[in-house]
Amino acid sequence: MTRRTSRLVRVLSSALAAGTLLATAACSDDGDKDGSRASGVTASPAARKQPTGSRTTTGSPTTTGSPTTTGSPTGGATLTESGAQTALITEADIEDDWTQVKDTEAENWHDSLLIGTVDVSDFLTAKADAADCQRLMDSLYDDDLLGKPSGANALRGFTQDDSRLLYQVASYDRTDPQDSLNWMAKLPDECDQFTMTENGEERTVQVIETSLPDVGDAREGLRVTVQGTTGGEEATLTLDVAAVRVGNDAITVTAGGLDGDEHDSVEQAVKLGTQRLKDVLAGKSPASAPSEIE
Repeated sequence: MTRRTSRLVRVLSSALAAGTLLATAACSDDGDKDGSRASGVTASPAARKQPTGSRTTTGSPTTTGSPTTTGSPTGGATLTESGAQTALITEADIEDDWTQVKDTEAENWHDSLLIGTVDVSDFLTAKADAADCQRLMDSLYDDDLLGKPSGANALRGFTQDDSRLLYQVASYDRTDPQDSLNWMAKLPDECDQFTMTENGEERTVQVIETSLPDVGDAREGLRVTVQGTTGGEEATLTLDVAAVRVGNDAITVTAGGLDGDEHDSVEQAVKLGTQRLKDVLAGKSPASAPSEIE
């Protein structure tokens, strides 16, 4: 039996359920956890922590004026903390009826459906592919899709009905964000469908590639669907994930929830957010409304 055929027979029902959802992005840093996770593949200790921790990067919702940077947008400009805040998108930059939330609320967004130990037996190359899939799930829970930022870092969250959108601007000047983008590009093949288990409950995960606007120096888009149970009811969590590199800096977007498809909003956030970051790195004030951005 082929790998794809053996996986398809495990697809769970796609019944939707309302409830508490999600979070975003990549390899997690070490931290305390409320329980142990036995795993045959590399798993983040922080992926088991409860959503009560806080990030160290907060800031005011609005920053005025041109941030101080040096160099060109993709050739040596240094992203400052104030610049990262200025580069964050606003409600006006994304479609539909998204409402911005307090930074402290967005920092604590996590979804328990993302926690689990990947079943190594699902993979033809065993631990090699399974480790990449485990890294994906841990990073979505920990909101570090491109790894831990090595420089300035700012984030902003938005809600719409039962969906959430988390937007992050960060500097990776001492690491290489392209390595993480290359890793993301492999996931639709390596992790197209797999099973993970948490507390005896199985969850089916599917990963597909999504298209993004042709912006920035490099970009990758994914849709991750997790089918399992929450609160004793069957649920399907759908996350649209995007990352765009601009030099050594990058934006990441994760949006979705139990309501499903938020790809249009992610595309809008990527298009306008990349331009905002480029403006900041060029020492300009970002346009105040989407209509001002070509």
